[in-house]
Amino acid sequence: MTTLNHTGISHTVFRLLGIPGLEDQHMWISIPFFVSYVITLLGNSLLIFIILTKRSLHEPMYLFICMLAGADIVLSTCTVPQALAIFWFHAGEISLNCCIIQLFFIHSTFISESGVLLVMAFDRFIAICYPLRYTTILTHALIGKIGVTIFLRSYGTISPIIFLLKRLTFCQNNIMPHTFCEHIGLAKYACNDIRVNIWYGFSILMLTVVLDVVLIFVSYVLILCAVFHMPSLDARYKALNTCGSHICIIILFYGPGIFTILAQRFGRHIPPHIHILLANVCMLAPPMLNPVIYGIKTKQIQEQLVHILFVKQKP
Repeated sequence: MTTLNHTGISHTVFRLLGIPGLEDQHMWISIPFFVSYVITLLGNSLLIFIILTKRSLHEPMYLFICMLAGADIVLSTCTVPQALAIFWFHAGEISLNCCIIQLFFIHSTFISESGVLLVMAFDRFIAICYPLRYTTILTHALIGKIGVTIFLRSYGTISPIIFLLKRLTFCQNNIMPHTFCEHIGLAKYACNDIRVNIWYGFSILMLTVVLDVVLIFVSYVLILCAVFHMPSLDARYKALNTCGSHICIIILFYGPGIFTILAQRFGRHIPPHIHILLANVCMLAPPMLNPVIYGIKTKQIQEQLVHILFVKQKP
């Protein structure tokens, strides 16, 4: 499609191409997308069901896991069905408003997950450093307030992006080589100056996700200091073991994102379809593997899962 510059025309419909350069492989690529989405829905829904229905799991750590599982379902649902529609039916057309709504939920949910991981680090810090005051500090009322704060922070910081995008005139090419919409990826098709979008997006990244990473790091430094002051090796092992699942989730959540940013910054010779695949891995892998990791490494959840799947099936 020819590029339209300075004609006063603003595109209201865009076309997502999926993964350019791998069009012949879209059907095969759709298989891991579909499988990961099914695992994400089933695994996280089961995790939420187990935690909410078992009173013994109504503890701070499990309630935070429940929040994370809910965010995982939203994040996957915002991206995977759109990608599958492109792969299976070549249905890549998306209106400007739908594109903005999609990127709003993708970015806000990503920030929500980052916030949940931060409070989970705080939870582990309280559990290890102040075990006798754990239940008095992290009350259900406080957990509710934390959940509301995470929600308000994520949606409040991303909401201005809607207005920053709506003010733009999209008179450039409306063909988007991606499987989903994202802020700067859409803004770059505008004929206007998008420096405000770029700086706002960068500021939000620094004040939310990067700040969360720094605070998580500080939390674990304090946790390690407390652990190494414990008298016995057994106590140290038990304390660190309670952090195992959370550390795995942190690496899984932030790792692909950091790798993607480095690839975009320094991998100028990397083919575009590799960048797009990496971006999709950030959306696919954490939601799919989070319930698996917690199911394997958390004994209480594992026991309840076995009870639901096997014990109830006995006549």
